[in-house]
Amino acid sequence: MVNFSKKLTTDQVPGWEEYYFNYKLLKARVKVYTEQTKEGNHDRRRVLKDFSKLLDDEIEKIVLFMIEQQGLIAARLEELGKRRAVLEDIPLLQEITELREDYRAVGHDLVRLLKFVDLNANAVRKILKKFDERLGYKFTDYYVRSRSNHPYSQLQQVFKHVGIGAVVGALSRNLGDLEEREGSYLNIYDQNPLAIPKDPVIDMIKATADKLTNSTNFLRFLGQHALIRQGSIPDSPEEQQVSEDKYHFISLVLNLANTFLYMVNTYIVVPTADDYATSLGAAATVCGVIIGSMAVAQLFSSVYFSAWSNRSYFRPLLFSSVVLLLGNVMYALAYDFDSLAILLAGRVLCGMGSARAVNRRYISDCVPQRIRMQASAAFVSASALGMACGPAIAGLLQVNYKVYSVTINQDTLPGWVMAFGWLAYLVWLWISFKEPALGDADDEGHRQGSSGGSSRLGYRKQGLAGEYLLKQDAEGESDQEETPAPAAAPSIAEAYRLLTPSVKVQLLIYFMLKFSMEILLSESSVVTSYYFGWNTSSVAVFLAALGLTVLPINAVVGTYISNMFEDRQILVASEAVLLAGVALSFHVPGTAYTAAQYVCSALLTFVAAEVLEGVNLSLLSQVMPARLSRGTWNGGLLSTEAGTLARVAADGTITLAGYLGQGALLNATLLPSLLICAASIAATLSTYNSLFY
Repeated sequence: MVNFSKKLTTDQVPGWEEYYFNYKLLKARVKVYTEQTKEGNHDRRRVLKDFSKLLDDEIEKIVLFMIEQQGLIAARLEELGKRRAVLEDIPLLQEITELREDYRAVGHDLVRLLKFVDLNANAVRKILKKFDERLGYKFTDYYVRSRSNHPYSQLQQVFKHVGIGAVVGALSRNLGDLEEREGSYLNIYDQNPLAIPKDPVIDMIKATADKLTNSTNFLRFLGQHALIRQGSIPDSPEEQQVSEDKYHFISLVLNLANTFLYMVNTYIVVPTADDYATSLGAAATVCGVIIGSMAVAQLFSSVYFSAWSNRSYFRPLLFSSVVLLLGNVMYALAYDFDSLAILLAGRVLCGMGSARAVNRRYISDCVPQRIRMQASAAFVSASALGMACGPAIAGLLQVNYKVYSVTINQDTLPGWVMAFGWLAYLVWLWISFKEPALGDADDEGHRQGSSGGSSRLGYRKQGLAGEYLLKQDAEGESDQEETPAPAAAPSIAEAYRLLTPSVKVQLLIYFMLKFSMEILLSESSVVTSYYFGWNTSSVAVFLAALGLTVLPINAVVGTYISNMFEDRQILVASEAVLLAGVALSFHVPGTAYTAAQYVCSALLTFVAAEVLEGVNLSLLSQVMPARLSRGTWNGGLLSTEAGTLARVAADGTITLAGYLGQGALLNATLLPSLLICAASIAATLSTYNSLFY
């Protein structure tokens, strides 16, 4: 693969060469500044001023040309509109066909303009990153802050195109009206957008515009929750065929089923964990240890499953199913053995079977790019559905009898139900899973993270900000952003070293939201039984209702809110709402604590955390270093570990706070949530301008 300088040259539209960003000029200037820095004879303020002026001039050149081309396209559309008006009175088939082709030609020209803007936007991002890396400045933060929010911002014109939607709408409407629709008198505004017959050129325009603007919809927003790389469109039919050959629908369904069952397994014990603990002679607040022991084991299982998925998918899933089957049997039998140790060992064994890293990896590596976003959305939906079904199923298991000497009641039945579920899954997996081919050299290098692997791996969202492997380019200078295949981080220490301040802040936010959610969910049975006298069924309904809000909330955010505001704006707003939800959950001494206060504050906290998670992972995918997009110590694993560590900390907090008594449990566990949330807001504001994409 050619480096970016060559790509910028080869991808230029003939005749437009003089209007492209002069990347070589600015790269040479950065090299001069670097040499002056080494010699100690440069003025920092002069360097910043000179480089800012160079950037402003280049961006102004791009913007003025872009506006000129948009005007030409608009004029052509106006002329075509006049021709179409004439044909409404005298509909001639040949003229209609010619007019349709002319509209398509305009569409192709629009695609060409969008690609022009996209290539220049990439050049601006790369030169800003190069400047910061070579000179050690935070120039990007200054430049973006000073230019992006200015009323006369030209930078906004490059990164957030204006007017393209209107042009796409005009093309769609006119091409749609020219199509033969027998028996239909509706135009595009009277129909569901998904039901409108689309001309191929419209799909091409939309795909190009989406790539440029990072515009989101519900499906894309869900997919971002999974933190699964989406990749770019395959460059060749051969490359696309390799991806298609790996894909097996039933194997994908099996991975999604694994995700669903694991989330059910995680949350099915929450409504009854306190009762199970007391029946074994422990305090009710030991429920935190019971729930959290699964997360403790997941801290380690995520690592070896991530490494194992470099070599196989079937064997890790098989191992996961067997371990979860045994873990749930131990959980169920702990009641008759009257052993808290067996119960905890069973939960730890369940955590050792967490194969979510394999599920993510399978979608990332073996699902074709054309449906990878749908598969990512299905992964998140399966997780959300499992989270809601777990407590709901627990609420239905209100029985108490013995089969021979085995007790079947509300405490043990969740274990037996999940054991049966994993047994059925194990049989289905053995019969139906198809191991994808992993033998070719390119794929093996790609999966192991070698420097010769495919460059398609990475959390692709336009504006990826990260560090790349040092490599000497043709001009003899180290060119980090132009390396086609950055090597994977070989260790956790190296992975941590690669984390930029923006990534660290996003991981802190992820830790905070998972901590707050785990506190809310895990202590719900203890808190509600103490203050309101709720039984297991009531707690199960409450938790299931919270889980069922996930998809509707994501639908609203992904379809509407994310198209109205920037991700970073939604991030800060949702953090503030989460802080308010936690603050409202406190029990003020001397006042009555009502169920209405608890439910409303819990709903506010949970919904804000769900919104925050989607936006947080969206931004994390943008700022994650490219070297953390592959190998065992990848960005997905790090975010999973951050979330799992938060759950462990939260469940440990609940157990420790239990020593203060159930009356003090609520406030004692909410206080850390409040402090961490406030800290994450402060950290977000400190890196706010680096989140501009």
